[in-house]
Amino acid sequence: MRRFLSSAVLVPVAALFAGCAASPTIVPPSVPPSIQAPPGSQVYLEAVASGVQVYECSQKPDSTYEWAFKSPEAALSDRAGHTLGKHYAGPTWEANDGSAVVGEVKARDPGPTTTAIPWLLLGAKSHSGDGTFAPATFVQRIATVGGVAPVGDCSASTLKQQARVPYSAEYIFYR
Repeated sequence: MRRFLSSAVLVPVAALFAGCAASPTIVPPSVPPSIQAPPGSQVYLEAVASGVQVYECSQKPDSTYEWAFKSPEAALSDRAGHTLGKHYAGPTWEANDGSAVVGEVKARDPGPTTTAIPWLLLGAKSHSGDGTFAPATFVQRIATVGGVAPVGDCSASTLKQQARVPYSAEYIFYR
């Protein structure tokens, strides 16, 4: 009888712990109010990006020149360093499973430093595939390092030249 009682108690307890390990809760990051995801949104994935922000020297309507943002190019990984996918123009996040989400900027915050690109809240504009990024409704870009447009060296003689500025960031995906 004692053995039966032990098994009857241990099996549900083991199942409970297995269920907790299979679906860990990700706590939303602390961010400025302007880029908080809407109420009811739940974090389901965090990705670390490492790559470049691509800028192109262009002429403005007033005939001056500036480094204009063209696109991001970054590898996405989890915190353990496992590759999740890539981030590129759109802005698009594409997972190794072929799923993708294209976002559009909903809000921005300058972030804590002027030496890094701003923090953003993006809304999902479109999806493809049924995998990792299929449920994404919002994406936050936070904890940015680098990536700001070059200063100077953009003129008629450098028109259409590109600059690839290293950056890193964390992307938080909500459903």
